[in-house]
Amino acid sequence: MKTYRAGCQRTWQIASDESDLAYTDQAFPECPTCPHRVEPEGEGRGEAAPFCTLRPVGTPHPFAALAGLLDGLE
Repeated sequence: MKTYRAGCQRTWQIASDESDLAYTDQAFPECPTCPHRVEPEGEGRGEAAPFCTLRPVGTPHPFAALAGLLDGLE
């Protein structure tokens, strides 16, 4: 079991080895306006539901390494 965390800081214990998971239930009152919510768009998306990404606790955001990129270019 791993502990996964959403952008809203809620956590879930889930038996998975995935580096991130899509939370599609959107069961909390703030989910429709949450800044971490992803709205699939574009052609061919079909009936894709909005989702939030769950990441294992302690795992950096996949784009965290890009945060200081511009500092290194100056």
